[in-house]
Amino acid sequence: MTEQTRPTGELTLRTLAMPGDANAAGDIFGGWVMAQMDLSCGIRAAERARGRVVTAAVKEMAFALPVKIGDTLCIYTDVLKVGRTSMTLKVEAWAQRYLSHLMEKVTDAIFVMVALDENGKPKPVPAEE
Repeated sequence: MTEQTRPTGELTLRTLAMPGDANAAGDIFGGWVMAQMDLSCGIRAAERARGRVVTAAVKEMAFALPVKIGDTLCIYTDVLKVGRTSMTLKVEAWAQRYLSHLMEKVTDAIFVMVALDENGKPKPVPAEE
């Protein structure tokens, strides 16, 4: 992951890292961070697909820094590509450190989301309006 001073993409989710999301050392579990990234992709992709979506893949995720109790986790999403039934999104997780304006990039990943119809089968992603 390259050094970056500003988030890219659209701010999609902000949430507070709580004690129940942490290990004994006070670091937030990586799975919790990944779940927030997945929620963000679901929000952004469902808006674009105008309907239900599921996560098909997560690619190349590595943690550069920990998230601590009290930090605000900020998730940014950017739709990179829209295929027939799928979308590829770049997702960045940034920690706004507790009681400060300092923002540090924690991780990023590529998520692939698939649009589904009412029967749970892949459906075409509608054209942008």
